[in-house]
Amino acid sequence: MIFKIGRDFALELDREDSLSRFRESFFIPKHTDGTESIYLCGNSLGLQPRQTKAYLNQELDDWARLGVEGHFHAANPWMPYHEILTETTAHVVGAKAHEVVIMNTLTTNLHLMMVSFYQPKGKRTKIIIEADAFPSDRYAVASQVQFHGYDDKEHLIEWTPRAGEHTPRIEDLEKLLKEQGDSIALIMVGAVNYYTGQFFDLKKIASIGHAAGAMVGFDCAHGAGNVDLELHDSGADFAVWCTYKYMNSGPGSLGGCFVHERHANNKDLPRFTGWWGHNKDTRFKMRDDFEPIYGAEGWQLSNPPILSMVAIRASLDLFAQAGFKNLREKSIQLTSYLEYLVGELDGDRISVITPSTPKDRGCQLSLAVKNADKSLFDAITAKGVIADWREPDVIRVAPVPLYNNYEDCWRFVDVLKSEL
Repeated sequence: MIFKIGRDFALELDREDSLSRFRESFFIPKHTDGTESIYLCGNSLGLQPRQTKAYLNQELDDWARLGVEGHFHAANPWMPYHEILTETTAHVVGAKAHEVVIMNTLTTNLHLMMVSFYQPKGKRTKIIIEADAFPSDRYAVASQVQFHGYDDKEHLIEWTPRAGEHTPRIEDLEKLLKEQGDSIALIMVGAVNYYTGQFFDLKKIASIGHAAGAMVGFDCAHGAGNVDLELHDSGADFAVWCTYKYMNSGPGSLGGCFVHERHANNKDLPRFTGWWGHNKDTRFKMRDDFEPIYGAEGWQLSNPPILSMVAIRASLDLFAQAGFKNLREKSIQLTSYLEYLVGELDGDRISVITPSTPKDRGCQLSLAVKNADKSLFDAITAKGVIADWREPDVIRVAPVPLYNNYEDCWRFVDVLKSEL
């Protein structure tokens, strides 16, 4: 599509957008002047669906009315509640239903996965991560290395960009594996890098990792609900994600977990266990030795917090109505439009460090600010932009296709232009 600069063109695109109605399904935060804020921060915290409160009230009412009997007799029985989320979650992340489960939180799930899939032995003891991994990933991975008695300074290997570049190249990962492949036990990278917004080729990474004899896992916190992860087809051994960013489940909500089906019934894999991962048919007999459920559910620990799952369901229902393929198509055009508008700004103070090809990014654009001191970010915030600042010099903006529109993009760039 050929884009144009003016606001009228943005409004025309919004009128033609078949998904525009979903914006009304969310609460848009208000600026101090009472107008809608320009909310471009779904990569950090998704907005609240309007139906979330009603979904929550249903469970609160059932709890008040039924007490413990709500596990079996609530309108949505709590005992199997997590199963309500499975089909849509699997569709969003590109997996089979028995390969996914909503449980725990992101880093907890990452640790649980590394218990199973990071098994250092002999010379094969190292983990590869991307150089600018999200800090929580780095802390988790480093602590696993230390737990097994190794020095993370030597056994944590970084996949780095080339000099003068912002994003690492897949051929450099291949080179790294050729040089050190027989010492690599696990490759664990963020599917979409939090800082640059780069979407990695998951299938390629899994293929070259497995060819070198390593396990492969992904942190999909910035990918789930954003890009076509296609986790099953990627061949990854595992993946983890949160649901409070693009999946709009509320601050600190539960995470998700993927375990490829080739591991679904492998009882020889070490794992930390809890009773919710035990065979459902005998779970309440209480005396049996642990027998894991087939698939990702077998990694569950405790019975889940229903009120948090309710908020996930409220958002997933909107995903199901919109269709993830449709959302991804809109996302590509929406982000391309934003990129076009940013590219039309005068001067060289703003540059986009996110890859320019849609297949290599989601909806996030990372804008590097020349000679940054955060003053520009503070100025656009004062004018109603809700975005995200990351040290040392990046403003992250993410037009989310479920609730952002083309006018949001135009308004953001108009504010940015006025402050430049």
